[in-house]
Amino acid sequence: MAPEQERRRRRQVQARVEDGSVASLSGKRKESPCQPEDDNQGVKRTRNLWTMLTEDIWYHIHSFLPIQDAARAACVLHTFLRSWRHRPNLFFSKIELGLNGNLLESGKVVRELDEIVDHTMKNHSGIGLRTFGLSYHNSIDNSYLDRWLQIAITPAIEELVLTLYPEYKAKYYNIPFSLLFNRGGSSIKHLRLSYCAFRPTSGLNCLQRLHLCEVRITGYELGCLLSNSFALEHLKLTRCKELNYLKIPCMLQRLTKMTVFECKALQVIEIKAPNLSTFDYDGNLARLSDGGLLPVKNLHLSSYYQHDIIPYAYAKLPSTAPNIETLTMCSARERFGMQISPSRFLHLKFLMISLTIYSGVFSRSYDYLSLAYFLNASPVLETFTLTVSQTVKHEMTSADSSHLRQIPGHCYGNLKNVKIIGFCSAKSMIELTTHIIENAASLERLTLDTICDDYENPDRQSVHEIGECSPIYRHMIREAEIALLAIRRYVADKVPSTVKFDVLKPCSWCHAGKV
Repeated sequence: MAPEQERRRRRQVQARVEDGSVASLSGKRKESPCQPEDDNQGVKRTRNLWTMLTEDIWYHIHSFLPIQDAARAACVLHTFLRSWRHRPNLFFSKIELGLNGNLLESGKVVRELDEIVDHTMKNHSGIGLRTFGLSYHNSIDNSYLDRWLQIAITPAIEELVLTLYPEYKAKYYNIPFSLLFNRGGSSIKHLRLSYCAFRPTSGLNCLQRLHLCEVRITGYELGCLLSNSFALEHLKLTRCKELNYLKIPCMLQRLTKMTVFECKALQVIEIKAPNLSTFDYDGNLARLSDGGLLPVKNLHLSSYYQHDIIPYAYAKLPSTAPNIETLTMCSARERFGMQISPSRFLHLKFLMISLTIYSGVFSRSYDYLSLAYFLNASPVLETFTLTVSQTVKHEMTSADSSHLRQIPGHCYGNLKNVKIIGFCSAKSMIELTTHIIENAASLERLTLDTICDDYENPDRQSVHEIGECSPIYRHMIREAEIALLAIRRYVADKVPSTVKFDVLKPCSWCHAGKV
């Protein structure tokens, strides 16, 4: 470096140090007897910074530390000790507290967790606590829970998360609703309860998000809670075995998203919330009443126990949910294809169908071409995605099969994007593909993936630089190779040049040589 440039650089550095824009480096180098003034100046700046910040700011900084680090800091500085006693968010679990132990030591770990949580809660003032969470994988003495909730639930509490995984056949802890209502009824916004009993008798007027998983609650009790929870925006119910009916009142005008998953005791579902736009449902479709999903625009349906949900949805959904724009269906028990019906999905733009297998219940001769009836009933459909698990067995196209069925008289004027994941050599799947090519005049992109996984790139080796693809069986690789032959023979020549045509193959790194 030239002498003039070196002098200029030194002047710039000295100027930044003098105006405080560069911190002292005394903590990053060995002490030098030649520069005592610089070191003292750095210490003074640090002390000045500490005194300049108010206690509220230090409390705020401390609240962002993980609970382990926050506890350690409280042991060192009195300011953080006072902050610890007013910490606004407390979440206790083995992972958060760094408690490790194998199955033989689980009892010891639980006792340690009990002691830590109990000591922390006894020393917490309860003032300013806004979030309280607890995750236990073993039974806990109810007296502990009662005491902790007495401290945690205050008029300032906004979020309560209790996940109490019980021991086998252990009695569920009963959440004290009177305490929750009397102290937190006007403040709690998020409530997530798992593996406990919950017996509400009235609503929580600030509640915005409610998630109940494996919670013992009846339809009447849930109705009492919902009837006055006017701020509710998101409701999720998972495996609530005592929930015999579900009635969503029209007063819940802010409710926009709802999930009901495997609540098998449900007999009746009535939804009157006027602005519910997204509904995820796993269960018996017969429980959905006509017109009951009138405002819903995004609908996700799945059932691993009900047979033939796709033809059922095709026939019933136009009257049950006439305004849906996005429909996703997951089925594991399809036996028969669909029949033509006067059903019309006048607003459906995105259709996703996923077929898998459960307990061997899936017809080898399933007619994929019959899915075209769904396309025919959707005049504004833009995107169609079909996913077929490679565990599904099917009848392959024979070598001399040249006659492919057609469904005449249909035109898909808005269909732009079609993707088939798990494309196979079944004759009816080839027929469905060629039917779409010949009738979708507006088609812009067609993707046929011969492997059912999450990779998007036509050559999977470019997706990963290290490691391997997810393992799949040899017969899946063989079927993928046969599917590639079927694509070349029956499909490729029919794709217009204006359509972007992608064929996704097995990985040339991980799957080569496994055929």
